[in-house]
Amino acid sequence: MGAITRTAANNFTTGGVILPAGINDTSVASVSSLSNVSAGDSMVLIKEITASASATLSFVHGTDGVVLDSTYPIYVFKFINIHPSSDGVNFQVNFRDGGAAYDATKTSTAFGAQHNESDSSTGLAYDTSKDLAQSTGVQKLDAQGDTGADNDQSGAGEMFLFNPSSTTFVKHYMARFHNYNITDYSIDSYTAGYCNVTVAIDGVQFSYSSGNIDDGKIKLYGIKDS
Repeated sequence: MGAITRTAANNFTTGGVILPAGINDTSVASVSSLSNVSAGDSMVLIKEITASASATLSFVHGTDGVVLDSTYPIYVFKFINIHPSSDGVNFQVNFRDGGAAYDATKTSTAFGAQHNESDSSTGLAYDTSKDLAQSTGVQKLDAQGDTGADNDQSGAGEMFLFNPSSTTFVKHYMARFHNYNITDYSIDSYTAGYCNVTVAIDGVQFSYSSGNIDDGKIKLYGIKDS
């Protein structure tokens, strides 16, 4: 066994675990390139907006640090304790496709599961009232339930938006949202669809079907390409 091999072997136990002596602060001092080391997390926080009796929360490309272009192929919005000011309302989204209005044409589908606090009622169903067919109206993200406005009631979830700046393909979105229903149900909603436009989506706006977003945060992240 050569000297280098013996030195390396002395830094490991017989079971192959590296010993403390095998690690030191100067071992990478002269390294100039680590090509196989990850450049960092693939999800990058772009913008966080906190609601305060807000009629809408909007993310517009090029405004207040918001990025919604080809910088990232996938964007994800995280909804944290979204609390309405009014009882029995729906959390919803719409998209801007270059103009001033949030009215991109959308086609979508939605379904959800529900379970009440008394354990007396459950359900799983496709919700035709929340899907869209070439509609410019809002997309409701709580497919099976109206969120309550009690102090302890709120909603949480996420929505993915794919390649919003594409001028070739439609823009797909997928959301999962959980809310505390006014009748004390746990509602787990799934919504997916596409903006049927071949111009860029440059704005995304969230709101409730009535009243304000009283409290909560929405965070926008960009997911790096592989």
